[in-house]
Amino acid sequence: MSKPVTILTERLSLGAILATDIPSIIKYAGAAKVAEHLLNMPHPYYEKDAIFWLNLAHQGWQDKSKYIFGIRLQATQELIGGVGLHVESRYDRAELGYWIGVPFWGQGYMSEAVGAVLKFGFGEAGLNKIFAIHGIENPASGKVMSKNGMVKEGEFKEHIKIKGDYKNIAQYGLTKTAYEAMNIS
Repeated sequence: MSKPVTILTERLSLGAILATDIPSIIKYAGAAKVAEHLLNMPHPYYEKDAIFWLNLAHQGWQDKSKYIFGIRLQATQELIGGVGLHVESRYDRAELGYWIGVPFWGQGYMSEAVGAVLKFGFGEAGLNKIFAIHGIENPASGKVMSKNGMVKEGEFKEHIKIKGDYKNIAQYGLTKTAYEAMNIS
């Protein structure tokens, strides 16, 4: 699995990030509202940032350290976000990360994409655990995790620093055993 795979959901296509996606990446990832909730999202967001992310995704697939998918609407094939697994192969686990453009918030797209990536992670990627974090001030992200069976494992006070401010985070996790018990087809 050294090349990106494509996953189709009811409304989305998850797959490789392409050079032709750069304008959409800049447009949607560049929004201040997107960057304020993410640790590694620069703002302002430039073409060089999109190129870096594109290269990171391609290298990650090659060395199996990251499985990063572009999120596209099936109807238009426009890239609207990204979702990925950052693998810690020593422990057979990965951290789930994601973002989506502001015009697509609140429509269930991210829950749909995360569900597909969890299935991929426990199936094709052979992971035992997938975890994710979100800032306490972003409860919508926690809802995405909960909707997909992830369980809140704890809260960490002033655990990260974003733009000079210390933020509290919540961590959610899901094991392969628990995922399989959910009996999702």
